[in-house]
Amino acid sequence: MSTHYIQAQLDEVKNAVAGAAANCGRTPDEVKLIAVSKTFSCEDILAAYSSGQRRFGENKVQELEQKAGNLPADIEWHLLGHLQSNKAVKAVQYAAYIHSVDSVKLVQRLDRLAGEAGKKQKILLEVNISGEATKFGASAENDILAMAETATAAANLELAGLMTMAPYEADDAELHRIFGALRLLRDKIEKNLNIRLPELSMGMSGDFPAAVAEGATFLRIGTAIFGKRNYTV
Repeated sequence: MSTHYIQAQLDEVKNAVAGAAANCGRTPDEVKLIAVSKTFSCEDILAAYSSGQRRFGENKVQELEQKAGNLPADIEWHLLGHLQSNKAVKAVQYAAYIHSVDSVKLVQRLDRLAGEAGKKQKILLEVNISGEATKFGASAENDILAMAETATAAANLELAGLMTMAPYEADDAELHRIFGALRLLRDKIEKNLNIRLPELSMGMSGDFPAAVAEGATFLRIGTAIFGKRNYTV
């Protein structure tokens, strides 16, 4: 994609997010935009970077490692995709936030690795609100509470909040139900464990207005900024 195209799309997305926030009585600075750059080039990322974008998201650890090593050091990287335990070392090395933590075992591994790296790793717990079999994330409330308890007690982790994805074909009512359910679950965990979970990572290119209305603080937007992905390359 051309630099001009990406910068124009980024501006359009920022304006749309600001409008969505205003529509529900929120301010634009309450909603942080993660430009999802998976499969796009370093040049594409730099086009968005030159317009002031600093948060970028990757799905695969190996792609994150390759890009982080070749791009400006002040980029805040977010790992969004499913994290296999054998890739956790590199995830801790490069990701400011890991959004896809979905088991107690992974929480414990990340705590140990962050300790070895001398780092306080920020994580979000991935929750499968929609119940889709094709999606990762914990769905049982007891499992989610157990992860939250383990993460809260971990010396080298900062539990920042929760993450979910909605089905691509969901209508507006279903989107509000799913995103609202994540917010209510967050509120319940905060009350039960007497902790604060400031971040709700939810909302993508096709559904972010509903996510903003339900309290999203991180939006994961790729296609609307960079264009359609070519997965055949």
